[in-house]
Amino acid sequence: MSVRSLNKVMLIGNLTRDPNLRFTPNGTAVCSFGLATNRSWTPNDGGDKKESVEFHNIVAWSKLAEICGQLLHKGDKVFVEGRLQTRDWKTDDGQDRRITEIVIDNMMLLRSSSGKSYSASDDDDDASDDSDDEVEDEVVESEDVSDDIPF
Repeated sequence: MSVRSLNKVMLIGNLTRDPNLRFTPNGTAVCSFGLATNRSWTPNDGGDKKESVEFHNIVAWSKLAEICGQLLHKGDKVFVEGRLQTRDWKTDDGQDRRITEIVIDNMMLLRSSSGKSYSASDDDDDASDDSDDEVEDEVVESEDVSDDIPF
C-alpha cells in the first residue's frame, strides 16, 4: 500500500502582467502570467498592521491557455487552481536554473478591468461559447467559491 500525497494549489490574486500566450512546435497552446497574493496581520504585541506580497508564476496549457490569453489582463483578479511543478534547465552559457510554477487546470476571472467575470477549466469542451445567462450563473459561483476559502 502506498502513502497518499497531495499537490494542490488554490490562489486568489491579481495578475502582475498581461498573459504571454505562445505555442509549442506541435501546436499546443501554453500561457504564462504572474499572480500576486497579499496577506496582512497584526503582531501579537499590538504593533502596526503588517502586510506582505507573494508573487507566483502561473502556467496554463491547451484550451485553458487560449482562454487565459484571450480574457486576462494585468490587474485582473482571478481564482486559479492547479499543482506545483519545479523545472530545472541549463542556460545557453551553462548556468543551472530552477523555477517553481503553478500549472493550473481551473481558472475563474473574478473581476476584470472591463467588469466581466468568467470561469474556465481544462475539461471545458467549448467554454468560450457560453451564453450571457450562463456567464451570470458562473459569476455567482465564483463569488461563493471565494467566500468558502478558509483564510
